[in-house]
Amino acid sequence: MPIIVPKGLPAYKTLKDENVFVINRGRAEKQDIRPLRIAIVNLMPTKEVTETQLIRMLANTPLQVELKLLTMDTHESKNTEIHHLANFYNTYEEIKNQKFDGMIITGAPVELLPFEKVDYWKEISAIMEYTNKNVFSTLHLCWGAQAGLYYHYGIEKIELNNKLFGIFKISLKDRKSELTRGFDDEFFAPHSRYTTIDGSKLKDIKELNILAESDETGPHIIATPDKRKIFVQGHMEYDTETLKLEYERDIEKGFNCSLPKNYYVNDDPQGAVKVTWKGHGNLFFANWLNYIYQETPYDLEELESM
Repeated sequence: MPIIVPKGLPAYKTLKDENVFVINRGRAEKQDIRPLRIAIVNLMPTKEVTETQLIRMLANTPLQVELKLLTMDTHESKNTEIHHLANFYNTYEEIKNQKFDGMIITGAPVELLPFEKVDYWKEISAIMEYTNKNVFSTLHLCWGAQAGLYYHYGIEKIELNNKLFGIFKISLKDRKSELTRGFDDEFFAPHSRYTTIDGSKLKDIKELNILAESDETGPHIIATPDKRKIFVQGHMEYDTETLKLEYERDIEKGFNCSLPKNYYVNDDPQGAVKVTWKGHGNLFFANWLNYIYQETPYDLEELESM
């Protein structure tokens, strides 16, 4: 939440220059308050796990959030009970005339398929097109990030020689972004994927800024200057045991799976998990909501004119 500070106070300019959320009383008195409308397009097979992780992140601020869960109408979910989808999820057709402050498009276990071969590609493409005029800020995660970069900017994903799996050190590149406010120069984030994007391709597009990256993961957080489109290749929302469960599942299936990097204490899969990413994960989602809260119009019908 922002701090209301007298505009003439010396600290006001200093804090503004440091990218701290401060507003003057005049602006504060003109603000209208309402719940933020956030939609989650949940493409993961284990929908209940993913929705719980993301809702936990969205609930970690004093802001009120009105949530809408979306599923693909053109894809049959095999891992989620039909009654759960019927009771709690909507389809794009049911919400396409509504507007949202924010939307999250999740990852999906379809990385090795060409985008056009994914059975719901036309539907997810329609949703990404819809976000241009009907969503103030869209957060794309993992495969969702790669799909968004491909759809909006034509950037192809690249298949990796080995699965990128574990907790990786990320370097902060943009200290002025509202999304990375309060971040340390280095932080950790979970990654679990078989594909990546070429950071040099992003640098050719003036509309995209790399906010954080590493040599191992490539670009981690990418955003447009107005934060209307945000792309995160990792999973800052992951629970403590998410990678552990994925590793054990792959071993049980007979896959040749390496230990998740920098994850287990002493690299002992029978031991404890070393949690190093949750602080920055919570901070990132809080920063995103705070940015939306400050910048989105009170009347969402104004989005189209923006």
